[in-house]
Amino acid sequence: MESPCILVCSIDTVTGYCFGCGRTRDEIGSWMTYTSEERRSIMATLPARLETVERKPRRETRRTRMARERLAE
Repeated sequence: MESPCILVCSIDTVTGYCFGCGRTRDEIGSWMTYTSEERRSIMATLPARLETVERKPRRETRRTRMARERLAE
């Protein structure tokens, strides 16, 4: 199942979007019940949503850390 989750789970109190993936609490909670088409539709809106969050995540995500470590090898 496709998911935009990057393991940075914190909601921006201004926009209501997750700092990591851009989804709302309701979308995160209902993600498993959505059809593939509904998930793709939501995922298409996420980049624009992430541009509106008040601050970016402070911690390094697992995905970012793994990419950084690969480059260092």
